[in-house]
Amino acid sequence: MMAPPRSILVINVTRIGDTLLTTPALRALAEAWPAAKLTVLAHPKRAEILRHLPFLARVGGIEKQRAVFMGHWPGKTYDLALVYGHDQALFDYALRVAGKVVAFHQADDAINARLFKAVDEPLPYSEHAVDSALRLTAALGIRALSRRLAYHVTGAERRAAEARLSKGGMTGAYPLIGLQAASFPTKAYRDWPLDHFIQICRRISAQYPNAAFLLFGGPDDRQRTTALAGQIGPRTMQLAGLPLRPTAACMSLLTAYVGVDTGPTHIMSSFDIPMIGLYHCLLPRSIYGPLDHPLDFSLDHPRLGGECSEQTSMAEITVDQVHERLVAALAASARG
Repeated sequence: MMAPPRSILVINVTRIGDTLLTTPALRALAEAWPAAKLTVLAHPKRAEILRHLPFLARVGGIEKQRAVFMGHWPGKTYDLALVYGHDQALFDYALRVAGKVVAFHQADDAINARLFKAVDEPLPYSEHAVDSALRLTAALGIRALSRRLAYHVTGAERRAAEARLSKGGMTGAYPLIGLQAASFPTKAYRDWPLDHFIQICRRISAQYPNAAFLLFGGPDDRQRTTALAGQIGPRTMQLAGLPLRPTAACMSLLTAYVGVDTGPTHIMSSFDIPMIGLYHCLLPRSIYGPLDHPLDFSLDHPRLGGECSEQTSMAEITVDQVHERLVAALAASARG
């Protein structure tokens, strides 16, 4: 392992889920060099997901357009930088501000020649995304003690979430089940049918008269979640479009969660709450599923390992299968 750095920069400009998937690598850096000041620069709209993590000294935003104009002062601000991705502007910035830069091999040999460590990148979808991110820390001789994703809800955020749910009539609801019914448009093949979600909710409501449901999603999901709420009944609360951190705080209050493979499901995997992630055969649990989670009841598509394409329907994961897992998850929750 190299001499302990005093300051470390990590640059990772990507989506919510992929931002969270690097948190085990960030934690590994902090555990290896606890005296170092660890700064993370992420997409300006995603950086907030990393805020309040106790092992980060600073979280900020960066864009490749802005990076061109940053870091032109003399000297090096950081002893070490890790850069995820392949944007040259971000690499040029890291090379300007850090004494040593670690990254995956780039297409530009001139950049590779300037890297302290140029790391072999795995073939797409050949290993879990967390393990891919950990390749950069492993190149520095750092062994991760945990592969669990990290997210921190503050006390103030939790109290605000409790007040929100109380105002929405959720007081006394049990079980309180969160639903993420949609991923994002470019990978809509990962979505479980809306009718399947409706059937699950009706079964649970029949078993648990005080059951209630929180419906999560982005602003573009409101039509889908509104249709879902209309079929479930009055014990639902529409949260699609709520900002990221208030959404995560509400998630931390759930009894259990059912959701398709997308950013909120990654957030959910950081909480010790029973969860059922639903994974398409093209992007299985082995690539994006929860790791080191004590209450993971997730399901892979039945065609895993067989013929599979974007036309393979998620409806092949049956209502009976998910209901069985959800009943087991609720039993685990009741045991504490």
